[in-house]
Amino acid sequence: MLLLVHLMDQEVSTDKTSIPRKIIHIDMDCFFAAVEVRENPQLNGKPVAVGGKPNTRGVVAACNYEARKFGVHSAMPMSLAIQKCPELIITPVQMDLYKAVSAEIQQIFHKYTDIIEPLSLDEAYLDVSDVTHCNGSATLMAQEIRQRIFDTQRLTASAGVAPNKFLAKVASDWHKPNGQKVITPDEVPNFVKSLPVKAISGVGKVTAKKMESLGLHTCGDLGHIGLAGLVKHFGRFGVSLYQYSQGIDKRPVKNHWVRKSLSVEDTFADDLPDSDACLQVLPMLYKELLRRLEVAMKKQPLTAKSLIVKVRFNDFETTTIQCPGVEPDETAYRHLLLQAWKRGQRPVRLIGLGLQFNPPDSPEQLQLFETAKV
Repeated sequence: MLLLVHLMDQEVSTDKTSIPRKIIHIDMDCFFAAVEVRENPQLNGKPVAVGGKPNTRGVVAACNYEARKFGVHSAMPMSLAIQKCPELIITPVQMDLYKAVSAEIQQIFHKYTDIIEPLSLDEAYLDVSDVTHCNGSATLMAQEIRQRIFDTQRLTASAGVAPNKFLAKVASDWHKPNGQKVITPDEVPNFVKSLPVKAISGVGKVTAKKMESLGLHTCGDLGHIGLAGLVKHFGRFGVSLYQYSQGIDKRPVKNHWVRKSLSVEDTFADDLPDSDACLQVLPMLYKELLRRLEVAMKKQPLTAKSLIVKVRFNDFETTTIQCPGVEPDETAYRHLLLQAWKRGQRPVRLIGLGLQFNPPDSPEQLQLFETAKV
């Protein structure tokens, strides 16, 4: 009851007098695969997947639309992708190439605004609220950006234009590939009313199943159940659900990305038969985790709050386990790995090690930041 009262007291504003922001969400179409096709025009029109080889338990990192027609999708085991599409052409991941192309696309964004929040190599938010380019039209800016990307990179991008990040991201997926959708402030109420709940970030399989059992299929349904009802069924997440159902999203476009976690994992060519075999590969993973942490620490001070181990068994069942920790500790990871393995006690196909970090405004993080400045 106290939680409900506290959340009900939180601001859920529907103020119509505030000036709407102009947010563009740019999403490259099948980015990795599109770059590979661009580099090798003979692949044009053929089903292409980027990733590991099927006989080494590779997975699909990305695929083009020709491959998607056969049911191939990212994160799918490449062996299954080949079964679905025997003519699938597999190309290895060239991350350095993708990063270089992404950096050039970012330079195009900066011609319009410096308020840019990259989500990954192939998508970003741009806040163009105060930009005078194209007479201040976010619609025309999005069109120009997409055209410049095509002219300079021979790649296509889709865009969404809306008053906030939530709706801009939804809109960018509306007319894929190589399309654009604009949601004006006046269109927001009617647009969100029929929007499926699965379009809301954070609504995964478990939450979607619960919503279905409650008869909640659209944002309009969420609005009808109301804030109190959503908090009752979904706790704190109910506040966000209610705001999204009203087309409200006050999150700013953040220029600076804050790392919340770091991890390393490996899928093995042959299953690891027992716990001893799992422990044998731990030093290799731990060394790589330390290397990535060293690189990340050069960009921003980080303090860990927990250590995480992920284990995927040969039947694809996955378990994770964590413990408090302020820095990587190989002995602690060993204990976690053994505990995780005991949950299944069968052959293992993947092991991952990870760290979760304190938020930048935590006492631990602020202390580290002050130390770093000395």
